[in-house]
Amino acid sequence: MNYTRITNIKDPLFTQMHQLMQDIFPPEEVLEFDLWKEPLEDPDIRVFVSVKDGKVVGATEYRYYEDFNVAMTDFTIIGQAGMGIGSFLANKRQQDLNELSKKNGTELSGMFAEIYDPYKVESHKFGGVKPMDPFVRREVLSHLGYKRIDFTYVHPSWNNDGEEVTGLDLCFLPMNGKTEIKAELVKKFLERYYTVLPNKPQSWIKMINDLAGNDKLQLVAF
Repeated sequence: MNYTRITNIKDPLFTQMHQLMQDIFPPEEVLEFDLWKEPLEDPDIRVFVSVKDGKVVGATEYRYYEDFNVAMTDFTIIGQAGMGIGSFLANKRQQDLNELSKKNGTELSGMFAEIYDPYKVESHKFGGVKPMDPFVRREVLSHLGYKRIDFTYVHPSWNNDGEEVTGLDLCFLPMNGKTEIKAELVKKFLERYYTVLPNKPQSWIKMINDLAGNDKLQLVAF
């Protein structure tokens, strides 16, 4: 497999990737095709696909925040089971992030990720691909060291319609083994991450305000 970066909406591989996203994710989690133009051209947003025999079989999007020294995995897509796509993407992503943090003169301190709560999203089929099943994904991510940040999490719909999306947890992979995270870091990260969506639900605004009133949040096992 090849690990190939996409930086242009006109790239034929992006057309394949976007279709794969639609096959796997619920509609409110998929940004419209044309709205991807700016994110793909943003040097800080890294979109890679795994390509085998000219076909996109997996994808991942992530970003590194130099001033926070943390990363965010926006999504990981495994298009087929039994090909080792998940481990391939995870290893390549980690190598890339290690290089980015090294250039920043430090070592990566951790990585955020949104993870579906399998007890709340039973209706989602995720393309019928078993590795994308929330129960399987949480188990895998748990083994990788991800922890759930102990607070009630909502996020704005990527439809930018002001609706809230629930059924996910915000999680964090601490590289230093810590069992807590600063609430201020979580707040600042979420404010920056969702700047692209101007229409925020009131529940999201309340969540951000509640974070401002906390010092630290616990990182707990799934």
